[in-house]
Amino acid sequence: MKFDIFCLPTVPGTLEERAALRPIGRNNERYQQMLEELRNIAIFADQAGFDAFSTTEHHLHSEGYEASVAPLLLYADLAARTKRIKFAPLGLVLPSWDPIRCAEELAVLDHLTKGRVIAGFARGYQDRWTNILGQQYHVSAATMDGSEIDLTNREVFEEVFDIIRLAWTQDAIEYNGKYYQIPVPYEEGIRRWPPTEWTNTYGAPGELDEEGVVRKVCVIPKPYQEPHPPLWQPFAVSETTIRRTAQRDIVPWILTALPVSFKQLCQVYQEEAAKAGRELRLGESVGAIRAVYFGKTYEEAFELGYESTGIGFHHYFGAFGFMEPFRNPGEEGPRPLTFPTERETYQRMVDHSYVLCGTVDDIKRKIESVARCHSNGELEWFGWSLGQGFMPWDELQRQLDLFATHIIPEFKN
Repeated sequence: MKFDIFCLPTVPGTLEERAALRPIGRNNERYQQMLEELRNIAIFADQAGFDAFSTTEHHLHSEGYEASVAPLLLYADLAARTKRIKFAPLGLVLPSWDPIRCAEELAVLDHLTKGRVIAGFARGYQDRWTNILGQQYHVSAATMDGSEIDLTNREVFEEVFDIIRLAWTQDAIEYNGKYYQIPVPYEEGIRRWPPTEWTNTYGAPGELDEEGVVRKVCVIPKPYQEPHPPLWQPFAVSETTIRRTAQRDIVPWILTALPVSFKQLCQVYQEEAAKAGRELRLGESVGAIRAVYFGKTYEEAFELGYESTGIGFHHYFGAFGFMEPFRNPGEEGPRPLTFPTERETYQRMVDHSYVLCGTVDDIKRKIESVARCHSNGELEWFGWSLGQGFMPWDELQRQLDLFATHIIPEFKN
């Protein structure tokens, strides 16, 4: 099994400090503290044997939670301080990106790191910033409900994704989509390109037609990895998404954690991959994301997880409907699933085995079950969702040491 360390880059501070320093996201001293913590985590993870380092992409988070505004810039900094670990956004929100710029920046990072890049792409679920940064497509954040808004977001995602792959794999591309065209205007082409002889001699074949009109463009550089970096997609909960990722050779990071449901989604991925000609073991090319907390006792670990994950999940992720993957089979009630108190939210996450807490031996047994896909599988990727920013740094270091000492040697390939 391979290991990803997943951070929600969070400006450090207690809830009381966040209230006193609001907006803490613009506090330079605390922001620098966050950068230093992320650097130390990445360096430790590189040396300890983690295979990848991930963050989300989010913007305008004045509250300081998930202050991950420029993941590729951050990875460039971290890559210069590490030797072997890969960097994998979970994920770049494609409906807010220009596809050519996204393809370029990932390819440049792939060259700077000589292949230490994994490309993770997401649809975006937060209106506050997706609607603003994606306004060129007249797109809103995904609602995951099959509505017109949701379908438009998916359409934009698919176009941007397709263009990025074309840009990475072809020397000259054209595209006539619903939301994006290459060139513009597509039918007429770009007629004002004076150095036609230069481009015809040194550019990619097919960029210009016989009249010197730009008909295609060549996106440079192509990625360092051939044909392009591996592809990831967070955080899958639906069978439809699982099937799509299996068809396209994308690693899905599955948020659903209830053992019977997680195993079922792994089986769906395996079956759909086989239809596409990919014969995989159960769990191969699949990632599981879990929060892990160690304690001298179960109770100590439980409380640490409650403070570092439970409270934030209740107020923040729960507000966006992220408790829905933790609905029990057959459970009725309003959607999305919500709970009245922070502890009820957290308890459900523990009951569904998303939060793994306990002693070192407890955690080993729980991760072993996940590694087997709660059956006879062999999970390829385990992602540790780390409580950076809500956990005192000394305690976070202790958690890192315990994971590196007791978990990685036990399960790493």
